[in-house]
Amino acid sequence: MGEQRAGEPGRAPTDPDLLPQPAWSARHRGEHRQGILKAADLLAGAAAEVLALALPTECVCCGREDLAICAGCERRLRLLTRHPFRAESAAPALMDTDGSIILPVVAAGIYREELAQSVLAFKRHGQRQLRTVLSNALGRAIAAAAAGDRGIVVVPVPSSNSAFRKRGFSPVHLLLAKALRSSSLNGISCEDALRKVRITGVPEALAGGQKGLGRGDRGRRVRGSMRAVRRTSGGGLRGRPCIIVDDVLTTGATLAEAARAVHQAGGIVRGAVVLAATRAPDAQPSPA
Repeated sequence: MGEQRAGEPGRAPTDPDLLPQPAWSARHRGEHRQGILKAADLLAGAAAEVLALALPTECVCCGREDLAICAGCERRLRLLTRHPFRAESAAPALMDTDGSIILPVVAAGIYREELAQSVLAFKRHGQRQLRTVLSNALGRAIAAAAAGDRGIVVVPVPSSNSAFRKRGFSPVHLLLAKALRSSSLNGISCEDALRKVRITGVPEALAGGQKGLGRGDRGRRVRGSMRAVRRTSGGGLRGRPCIIVDDVLTTGATLAEAARAVHQAGGIVRGAVVLAATRAPDAQPSPA
């Protein structure tokens, strides 16, 4: 597929969602479509699977033909995500200056090797086989974060308008929908309540990517970019314990903004879960 393979020297593959984005983004689903969100997500999942069937099939990690991920690479991916861990310490937007935790985060694994390759490939093409193994990893992280509380509501972070148009589906929503079918997550529900909104007045110096920005600048760049809406179905967020779910954790600014929006809507933010976390080279994972 022309991408860096696991085992080759160099850094993890570049996720387009981690590249510089515009200073504003419109919500990717208009409010006039709120009544058909569930049907739209199902159709998007089906479309992603059809697209995957039409693509040449080779392991996204090692290039072996016939499978989206071969048995060996899938086994290594499971090992990379076998033990979910607390990841907020490497995300500056989620830690206060005195070292106290602003938002606890559980990650399924570190964004490297087979996990990085699989996350990136799934976000591009939505292959069914990758959806299965990645949703299992996400489910383990959710179970670790919920710690047996079956009244938890998971709240997915929405894709940007441009990413949703390009892919035709939201990777986080597809993985979460499959993960919640597991019997280990019985009683945990999902509220697709967050929307991206357009923000204006961002200083030019903050209009690029987050690289090189301090913690305060990162927060200011995304502050006000999300809001929670009340869906026609479901119980809403008010008074309910919530865990926010996203795919990749970098600075933590996006999760912090999502937590702000959930809290403003009356939700009780217990923490967040991500599929993969980028970490400093000297950081060591601690068990969830």
